Amino acid sequence: MRTSDTQWSRTYTDTFDSELRNRDSGGDFVASVGEAVDVTRERSAESSPEPKRSGPFNRRKDKMSEVVVGKRKEKCENCTKQCNKKQNDNGTDSHEEAEKVNGQASEGTQLLLSACLSCDGCLSEEENLKISQQNLEEVERVLALNKKCDVTKHKVLVASVCPQSVPFFAVKFGVDVTEAASKLCGFLKSLGVQFVFDTTLAAGFSILESQKEFIQRYRRRHHDAHALPMFTSSCPGWIRYSERVLGSLVTPHICTARSPQQIMGCLVKDFFSKQQKLNPEKVYHIVVAPCFDKKLEAVREEFYNSVLESREVDCVLTSGEIYHLMERRKVSVEELDSLPLDQVLGEGADGVLVRHEGRGSEGFLEHIFKHAAKELFGLDVHEITYKTLRNRDFQEVTLERDGETLLQFAAVYGFRNIQTLVHRMRKGRVPYHLVEVLSCPGGCLSGRGQAESETTGRVDKSLVQQMEDAYCSLPVSLPEVNPALHTLYQDWLQGQESTQAGTLLHTRYKSQNQIQPPHMQW
Repeated sequence: MRTSDTQWSRTYTDTFDSELRNRDSGGDFVASVGEAVDVTRERSAESSPEPKRSGPFNRRKDKMSEVVVGKRKEKCENCTKQCNKKQNDNGTDSHEEAEKVNGQASEGTQLLLSACLSCDGCLSEEENLKISQQNLEEVERVLALNKKCDVTKHKVLVASVCPQSVPFFAVKFGVDVTEAASKLCGFLKSLGVQFVFDTTLAAGFSILESQKEFIQRYRRRHHDAHALPMFTSSCPGWIRYSERVLGSLVTPHICTARSPQQIMGCLVKDFFSKQQKLNPEKVYHIVVAPCFDKKLEAVREEFYNSVLESREVDCVLTSGEIYHLMERRKVSVEELDSLPLDQVLGEGADGVLVRHEGRGSEGFLEHIFKHAAKELFGLDVHEITYKTLRNRDFQEVTLERDGETLLQFAAVYGFRNIQTLVHRMRKGRVPYHLVEVLSCPGGCLSGRGQAESETTGRVDKSLVQQMEDAYCSLPVSLPEVNPALHTLYQDWLQGQESTQAGTLLHTRYKSQNQIQPPHMQW
């Protein structure tokens, strides 16, 4: 979609249908919650009278609910209608407002669910303010303060890099994934970031806690209607949609383990700050992630630590934002120093970059499946075979013994497949014990913060394939045998079953001001 073809409109939107257009007819789409605003801003930059700003959410509140609508070459076969429940201040339906844009009729309007969840009906004024600070300008402001004489305003900058972001830089730099991590570390430290970690350790915590919770849920399945299926909780786009739209149908089934990002936030602001003898308020924590939705996750109310008086993650920047900063500063890969990533436990820790099992995400399904097979049935599973159902992003895994199905898991990626899953759940036809749910088709490597083509605005399949190859080149590490995790469970959390572990590694998800998109096509 070109800027000349776009028009602005305030409206609710539907990601399910938008993704169908992208996957089936090649149309543009916004993959998940929060990304609509970024796409509109980038594609309208040339025609917008406002000065260009960095960051996908850096807009005033009255702009938060605006999304791109325009002419499409092909229409989705599923009928999608504008939301007629959203009321403006004058009591007029928002779809009436959308009829005219800049005095002209809006033709060919297409709706995307992500903007529905990013509009001011979903985000409070306070949330909008917090999200507006999730950008490069805010990071540069903190860096600038560090150069001034007033030391009371100085902060220690810590960056945590998601493993799924590193392959993006490997492809862009033309180096292997380990070297890319070192180059990225060198660039961040050249900016003034003092410590650069990767979030694999935090993901290990999340996997282990999810494993434990699944076993508990499985054992109480006969007297707890909400015990199974258990849905994974690492994807903020899926969580936002569950809380705001699906409500109590889904939220009791969501695993309470925090995502790797937010566990990393606790590690940095609690454990690491104490190590460095720093007040958490003096630490500015940046996360580099493949997905815009992580910005929404970082500003959730429960992830502000009132005891420490500090937000666990101060700013999320996408891989693409970091790369654009490098381009803006005309930094060449050859100029960058290759520096090793820092380790939360210090220099004596193993600094080898690793990944968890799974083809492009943290591998929650595979780790929990193998653990449950051993813990519940005494079976060792060395290799998992996926059975493709509807498409590559809807697959299932089954454990059988003597013709009896013992475990049945599913991996469901992308809102098109989530739509099918929820439809089955409403009808009571979900046979799965666990479902790994991710809002981006293809998983985290396909996050729109790094996988979108700058020329077409669509997911660059060639880039994604190269990133998958780079990611799979990393050695696999099992969190169960990671000595750093065992050390931290004891030294930081006072044991795996402690109150501290329950507080810092878990959260709760619940229905929030539930929105029901009208005319949903199930």
